[in-house]
Amino acid sequence: MDPATIIGIILAFGALFAMISMEHVSIGGLIIPAPMILVFGATLAVGIAGTTLKDAISNFTSLPKAFTGKVIPPQKVIDDVVGLAETARSNGLLALEQEADKHDDPFTKKALQNIADGTDGEELRVLLEDEIESNASTLRTASKFFMGLGGYAPTVGIIGTVVSLTHVLENLSKPDELGPLIASAFVATLWGLLSANFMWLPIGTRLKKLSDLEVARQTLLMEGLLAVQAGSQPRLLGERLRAMVPPTMLGKPDADGKSGGNGKGAKGKKGGSAADLDEQLAA
Repeated sequence: MDPATIIGIILAFGALFAMISMEHVSIGGLIIPAPMILVFGATLAVGIAGTTLKDAISNFTSLPKAFTGKVIPPQKVIDDVVGLAETARSNGLLALEQEADKHDDPFTKKALQNIADGTDGEELRVLLEDEIESNASTLRTASKFFMGLGGYAPTVGIIGTVVSLTHVLENLSKPDELGPLIASAFVATLWGLLSANFMWLPIGTRLKKLSDLEVARQTLLMEGLLAVQAGSQPRLLGERLRAMVPPTMLGKPDADGKSGGNGKGAKGKKGGSAADLDEQLAA
């Protein structure tokens, strides 16, 4: 699990409470149920209204991944593919069927099984590219949903403030009460801005990043396994795959002291070139 999202949100709220403490602001004056119910309730409601119920449920199901999503280093993927290439070179492609049983990743398992079954290389590329796009669509949809909530929340907060200010105007005959009433009126705007920038937007951005990293991982894996199927030499394959990854994303150099090459990744019908992969990993 990569804790970046949890750490970031905690630090953001920590900075907020530090300011509250230094400014001697009453926390009780900021935590008011009515504007908070409006901001959170109406924001979620309009977000759901902009999609289908099935997608809304799927989006909320994807929410935990923003906090628990795993980031697999490209070097680990390369090492696994090189190991599979060595197995295929020593024992033949049929040996990959046994290797498929050792992998928990459905994408890897499917690719290895098809290679062992003798699926044509071009047909397998199309199948895997479709699989990559299908797998990415769920997180991308969830990302757009939470980014949308980040756009709705500030506006909903302003609506809450306007409603509260109408109540203030009704009490102009009571000057002693105007100060607290005006302060309370702006709490809705505060929670609208706060929830958008401290919660919804970071979550949406995180889900998009996880989706991009997973697409990059599966694309790297696809190119490697297709090369294994074509009979690529393991060491050369490792150098080729490292050349498809930005140097900052790679781990320690291999035993020969090389951490990358100058080769170019293969390009499929739907993309998957080294340049596309570089953009996804560097996003």
